[in-house]
Amino acid sequence: MSRGDRLDSIPASRRTERVRVVTTAQTTELDVQPTPLALLLLGREADPRSERGVECPGDLPSPSDPDLVERARAAKEKLGDKVFVLGHHYQRDEVIQFADVTGDSFKLARDAAARPEAEYIVFCGVHFMAESADILTSDDQKVVLPDLAAGCSMADMATAEQVAECWDVLTEAGIAEQVVPVSYMNSSADIKAFTGKHGGTICTSSNAQRALEWAFEQGEKVLFLPDQHLGRNTAVRDLGMSLEDCVLYNPHKPNGGLTAEQLRDAKMILWRGHCSVHGRFSLDSVNDVRERIPGVNVLVHPECKNEVVSAADYVGSTEYIIKALEAAPAGSKWAIGTELNLVRRLANRFAPEGKEIVFLDKTVCFCSTMNRIDLPHLVWALESLAEGNLVNRIEVDRETEQFAKLALERMLALP
Repeated sequence: MSRGDRLDSIPASRRTERVRVVTTAQTTELDVQPTPLALLLLGREADPRSERGVECPGDLPSPSDPDLVERARAAKEKLGDKVFVLGHHYQRDEVIQFADVTGDSFKLARDAAARPEAEYIVFCGVHFMAESADILTSDDQKVVLPDLAAGCSMADMATAEQVAECWDVLTEAGIAEQVVPVSYMNSSADIKAFTGKHGGTICTSSNAQRALEWAFEQGEKVLFLPDQHLGRNTAVRDLGMSLEDCVLYNPHKPNGGLTAEQLRDAKMILWRGHCSVHGRFSLDSVNDVRERIPGVNVLVHPECKNEVVSAADYVGSTEYIIKALEAAPAGSKWAIGTELNLVRRLANRFAPEGKEIVFLDKTVCFCSTMNRIDLPHLVWALESLAEGNLVNRIEVDRETEQFAKLALERMLALP
């Protein structure tokens, strides 16, 4: 029996009550606390080290108990305007059907901020997205992540301690004053705050080029966090730099595995991070699909490797991918290099128009951390809120919020 099936078999109201009783009994009689594993399974804690970001089971998880659909609908109706549900494009269909708005991480955070009447923001995405929503919403609004174990492997690849150590390395090399940090939206609140403190900005996959142009107007070099591929692709493909202008900083090696001379010569200092989903697409994937489907258009996300981006016909953000397929002529063929849930949803949506849309890689993969937000967890969160119980709140501390918001506001000010 799968984790989802086990959760399905326990009504959400009883599930939270049972957990409370067991925990109390353990604490009183045995004087022990729930183990980290127990809390992880309950969705109350996260263990980034256990999340690799990708699973390849051969197919997507099967839908949950249909009864949960009605329970989710009833709980959402009871909450009314008090709740606003955000659904990231990579969520599974059974969850996305309850979203009031869908989009990428930054669009959703801004949508939440535009709904001040909503007391609860239920974010069906991953942890860094919920943090961004908390930063941009008012103090009266409470952001809820249905499963706290829904992290992001890319965001976890850059910790505050590692980035602070990197800045020390840049300082020792005598170049820190020349460096402007640019952090991808897919980063923790701590990394966004670091960026704000050091005069940098945040970027999305849609505006990375403009963010880098702005950064190079402020300084001579950029420290790009945490996705090396988006940074490299934007610098080389959009700004006309060479691969030699980019160096890769590895936080697990002394001095990032770089010499002071390499750091001084570089224009782009790329953090050694990547998306576990987009990073698995390869040049072989592109060549194979072109052989299998003559005339296919290859459209990939800029989080893919440089050789994949170079071999593709089109490159763009999630929103770009959706708009490109909307504008595509009937009968056209497309191989998409992005998360599987979205690709399948688009394939179904445009099939009546005669558009053939396939996943770029032959191996079926999806973002496992994003898929932790399943229908049982969503039902539990909504029913808990409907009963007046605030669960799994994501709250960024004041100082971190202040500097992270500064970095986000610099992005919003970009022309």
